[in-house]
Amino acid sequence: MMYDKLFPPRIYRLPDGKEAAEKRSRAPLYLLLFLVFSALSVKITGFRLSVLLSGGGRFFSILAAMFPPNPAYLKSVIGPILDTIKMSFLGSFLGSLLALPFAMLASTNVCKSRALVMLMRLLFSLVRTLPTLVSALIATFIFGLGTIAGTTAIAVFSFAYIGKILYEEIETVDMGAFEAMEAMGATKAQAFRHGILPQVLPSYLSNSLYNFEGNVRYAAILGYVGAGGIGLILNEQLGWRSYANVGMILLALFVTVFFIETISREIRRRLVRGEAR
Repeated sequence: MMYDKLFPPRIYRLPDGKEAAEKRSRAPLYLLLFLVFSALSVKITGFRLSVLLSGGGRFFSILAAMFPPNPAYLKSVIGPILDTIKMSFLGSFLGSLLALPFAMLASTNVCKSRALVMLMRLLFSLVRTLPTLVSALIATFIFGLGTIAGTTAIAVFSFAYIGKILYEEIETVDMGAFEAMEAMGATKAQAFRHGILPQVLPSYLSNSLYNFEGNVRYAAILGYVGAGGIGLILNEQLGWRSYANVGMILLALFVTVFFIETISREIRRRLVRGEAR
């Protein structure tokens, strides 16, 4: 092989007269591939370090202009922040709830129809490939500008995200209770509710909370397509170059996300601790 010629192994002679080859590291090959792909990426994207160095200072200039934030603008931020939280929570809740029956049908140990399982998994894959901004843009065409469009986009994302994780967890559970209930005459839905759902419920709730945390952050950019929330005024103030107001928006968003993450982390910790018991 070409690799053997470029990087020949070191040969050692053992006490009994036999020869042994040292196990070679693949690091040189991986480094070579990394350099090749890096060179191709630079050429394809037209990346130039000189442009980055000459224009990179503007980023820090804009960042400096955001501080100190304008406290007088806070009263204009509270309403959009609350809208962002509301549409993130509602979208996360609806998407996570809707994912439950579809995840059940996508699990091979619950649904015995291979065609239906493949169809459900294809649905999750198709929805996951749809960017949230595109979902929000489509929703604005259907429902108009506002938080309904943002809620819909978040619900679509949450449905695909939670559904994918959930059906993979369902396939790892103990099926004894499920099969026993089916043998006693329970329907598949009843057996799933009492035999499988209690096993996956702690991780399902934990993942749903984590998804909600992320959606609060992601919702900030949905305003760029008119989906309401904090992103709407963020886009507006950036367009007007009111960087002190932008600083106030980002500060309020940071405090909100930090507060939600702290509460969510504590709830998830208790869920995991309860599951361990």
